[in-house]
Amino acid sequence: MPDHSPLITGVDVVVTNPMRAPLGNFVLVRVTTDQDGLHGWGDATCSGSEMAVAAMIEEHIAPALIGQPAGRIEQLWHTIYHLPYYRSGSVHLSAISGIDMALWDIKGKQAGLPVCELLGGRVRDRMLTYRSVSGRTFDEVLERVHELQQVGYQVIKVQVGVPELESGYAVPATDAQQAATEEAFSRGVPPAETWEPEPYTQLIPKLFEFLRAELGDSVQLIHDVHERVTPSQGLRLACDLAPFKLFYLEDLLRPEHLDTFRLVRSQSPVPLAMGEVFCNPWEGQELWFEHLVDYARHDLAHVGGITAARKIAAVCEARGILTAWHGPGNISPVTHMANAHVSLAVPNFGIQEFDANWDERIEEVFSTVPAYADGHVSVPLSAGLGCDVDIAAARKHPYVRRMRPTIRRGDGTPWAY
Repeated sequence: MPDHSPLITGVDVVVTNPMRAPLGNFVLVRVTTDQDGLHGWGDATCSGSEMAVAAMIEEHIAPALIGQPAGRIEQLWHTIYHLPYYRSGSVHLSAISGIDMALWDIKGKQAGLPVCELLGGRVRDRMLTYRSVSGRTFDEVLERVHELQQVGYQVIKVQVGVPELESGYAVPATDAQQAATEEAFSRGVPPAETWEPEPYTQLIPKLFEFLRAELGDSVQLIHDVHERVTPSQGLRLACDLAPFKLFYLEDLLRPEHLDTFRLVRSQSPVPLAMGEVFCNPWEGQELWFEHLVDYARHDLAHVGGITAARKIAAVCEARGILTAWHGPGNISPVTHMANAHVSLAVPNFGIQEFDANWDERIEEVFSTVPAYADGHVSVPLSAGLGCDVDIAAARKHPYVRRMRPTIRRGDGTPWAY
């Protein structure tokens, strides 16, 4: 049978930073074909490893794609996955993710259909979403929750600063920490942050007790631990938070400690979400097979793109686990569009994070971004992923080194994330 798929003629990488600090760079991938004007865009962003991903694509993956049929997405996925002898890892899978999205974009454009229709069609018309708020104090967090409630958010992620610490995950840093961070950025080196898990684990249940007293059940709440506790501290925190009816508790334990999710599941009813740091479709699969978590939080820019996400969703569907794809501001609108198309098409959708606070420079580079209204996010259903890139505009904002901080305890011990 003749293959009428367009042939791949080029794979180009654009690394751009159309965002304000401290957010990082986007690694964008364009796959071109021998059909005039037919091309696809993908996102291979991997914070802290952007230039490594760009080199991986240009030097080690693109040569294997030239001349190949663009429509054979599954075949090409496995070809470039097995291409390096030492496969997997964040750099390799981010590269694959960007190419995979671009191939789906091409297939949709060729068919004249949005990608969600190629995945079986829409199961829903819009997606429940959430935003994150934070503050140095409980009152600051409450004020920002009220602000989001006023514009319709039904689910909100809340984080708060630990008074003893200068900074923390997704919370405002003190003036002294912010100055030190900016100084490190100016030298192109990683900022340094100090973290102590015990004061944090004692504070967070008090935050939720305060918020529930003030808010009642008027909003559903999420909290992200960001894997910054030990397994025993994580178990205690999960038990302490159970009375406050969280939507879910996110990234409680490190991926190196997946076996300890069994301990948490056996002793706490709090819903759990995990997956944004996984770097291939098979990592963490014991969590799905044993139903040790309730939400799959994979990042489509790191786990293998749309091809990987639809398989993960299918495995989770059989076990009653819902999707909650990672959607922060430091991945590009292309991934947010890919998230949306998969979320629209899978039956076991739970929630779609869309936590981007972009400005007009994003609109100069990208033709489309998801739209928020009334607690939900939606996307226009044009052919492919529906998001093209203005290369000239992207190149006006070149790569800027924005390294992730080194996290250490007060005695100097290195700590995760």
